[in-house]
Amino acid sequence: MDRRTFIRKGALGTVAAAAGTALAAPAIAQESPTVTWRLTSSFPKSLDTIYGAAETMANYVRGMTDGKFNIQVFAGGEIVPGLQAMDAVSSGTVEACHTCSYYYWGKDPTFAFGTAVPFGLNMRMQNAWFYYGGGNDLMNEFYAGYKVTALPCGNTGAQMGGWFRKEINTLDDLKGVKMRIGGFGGKVLERLGGVPQQIAGGDIYPALEKGTIDATEWVGPYDDEKLGFYKVAPYYYYPGWWEGGACLHAMFNVDAYNALPEPYKVALTAACQAANQDAMASYDWKNPTALQSLMANGTQLRPFSQEVLDGCFAAANEVYAEFDASNPAFKKIHDSQWAFRKEAYLWMQLSEYNYDTYMMIQQRNGKL
Repeated sequence: MDRRTFIRKGALGTVAAAAGTALAAPAIAQESPTVTWRLTSSFPKSLDTIYGAAETMANYVRGMTDGKFNIQVFAGGEIVPGLQAMDAVSSGTVEACHTCSYYYWGKDPTFAFGTAVPFGLNMRMQNAWFYYGGGNDLMNEFYAGYKVTALPCGNTGAQMGGWFRKEINTLDDLKGVKMRIGGFGGKVLERLGGVPQQIAGGDIYPALEKGTIDATEWVGPYDDEKLGFYKVAPYYYYPGWWEGGACLHAMFNVDAYNALPEPYKVALTAACQAANQDAMASYDWKNPTALQSLMANGTQLRPFSQEVLDGCFAAANEVYAEFDASNPAFKKIHDSQWAFRKEAYLWMQLSEYNYDTYMMIQQRNGKL
């Protein structure tokens, strides 16, 4: 073969390869349709970590599908109010939302298990139960009654016990306290004589400033400092016994989700898991600095007394028993979580607790 023949045949081969690529492209495009969803958040953009978990998830989905699956994230109030996010998904107004399951406690107390319940699981236990203990399947079995399916998409870890205008030393000090507190925790507070209020994140500060409420809980130092609660309620209590590991959820309209190509469902699952881990890492990085800043601005840290914790624990168990007796869906999920809780704390008291306790002692002794 002479040089000219080689070049000619090589050029023809290049053209054929290019033509093959051009022919293949439409087939690939057909396999990967363009899908655009709207997601309404329950949170304002100013709370960049908790709101940002939805954006993190959407960015991963967009990247994994080469921009074919685009989830547009809207802050609470831009489409519907924050506490109506799941309702918008259920009705098909939007395809998705990012919210806390326990915001819908009023529809059925079973919703609380999706986020956190008093004296329940910590963050690592939550993830273990959702991913390996059948928890996500149990919750989606329940959510199906509302035309919703969901995936964990963020966690705050153990939360703080909230901001109070006055000190809370005994159970009697809780009587008559009007407190912004969500879900199951509010029911326990009510059992102890408190007055729970469910208020969306962006509306809490004005209510606390005006005296409409006497106390509030939100998340932890980073978010709480942004919301400015320390300016009007100086006492900052811990721990948040009602939220040992509060899980956020991405919720999807069942029909919209079922219509997705299987690769898009896989991308959505992977993206939610990534956002779930990312949110917790972000809070763990930001909270230490924020706590020091709050202390410098006059915040007074207070632990809940043993009397308060024991009283809340007993009241919570009374409420659990009542719902178990009257709500089969609640009992089914409660039994599953509690069986795992017992085993998980047996293990963690040997591993995490002992290691962390030793290291905390070194920190207090100035050796870290």
